[in-house]
Amino acid sequence: MRRKRLWTLLVLVSALALLAAACGEEGGGGGGGGGGPTGPAAEGVCATVDPNAGDLLARICKDGVIRVSTDPAYPPQSFLNEETGEFEGFDIDVATEIAKRLGVDVAWETPSWDLITAGGWNDRWDMSVGSMTPTNERQKVLYFTQPYYYTPAVVVVHADNTSVQDLATDLDGKRIGVCSGCTYEFYLEKTLSIKGYTFDFIIDNAKISGYDTDTTALQDLALGDGVRLDAVITSLTTAQGYIDEGNPVKIVGDPVFYEPLAVAFDKSAPLDPTSLVEAVDQIVGDMHADGTLSELSKKWFNGLDLTVQT
Repeated sequence: MRRKRLWTLLVLVSALALLAAACGEEGGGGGGGGGGPTGPAAEGVCATVDPNAGDLLARICKDGVIRVSTDPAYPPQSFLNEETGEFEGFDIDVATEIAKRLGVDVAWETPSWDLITAGGWNDRWDMSVGSMTPTNERQKVLYFTQPYYYTPAVVVVHADNTSVQDLATDLDGKRIGVCSGCTYEFYLEKTLSIKGYTFDFIIDNAKISGYDTDTTALQDLALGDGVRLDAVITSLTTAQGYIDEGNPVKIVGDPVFYEPLAVAFDKSAPLDPTSLVEAVDQIVGDMHADGTLSELSKKWFNGLDLTVQT
């Protein structure tokens, strides 16, 4: 009788040991399981991605990070909060929400604008959320999603200026500051072209002064009426943000044009970006449909919803 009990006890102990071993293997913690976002804890789009697909989206999901380029000199779209050391702004929030819905974190990169728009990123960043207009020229080297918002391009003059009132005549031949390689420069050159959009080029023979950013151009304008510039063309959001900071400039007239702004990807990326572009385009569409983009626009643009085309 005692032998039978001992045998039963041994069988029970063996079964418990096997169960514990199985649970240990299932719980993980060692070995080469990866533990990345393509594992059981993956969320969002990455939960459905094949980690062995070999394309850019698969790598991003495996790493758990998407590298996003932005320009921190464009408040309220993107700027560095010097107190916290963190990037903030509309573009920052949009990119962060896109990453969240992909199921990954964001690593920020801050290359110069001309490098971003030129394509050929050489795998230094994966995506640009920087209020970029999908011009026909840029579409040759970059993929774009559907627009995530639209901004009016406005004329800004010094607060003391009284001579610029009719934009169709009073700016002809004037010194106008714009960011180099931006749509505002293309507009003044009358070369701005975006499939599906038309533009009325009302300013003739402008003396174009190119700057590294719109903010730098506005700083020169603020030195005085006609001191270095007669006007600046920039987005309504950038202009209003600069004015709200107490700078001596003002907006005149109606917007000279409206531009769509989209998320961009490098066509020459070493890994195929197609599935990433499709996923982010779907996310942007979902953010339009569920009101997320409208909420973010109102948050950063003084209650204005710039996510619908006017």
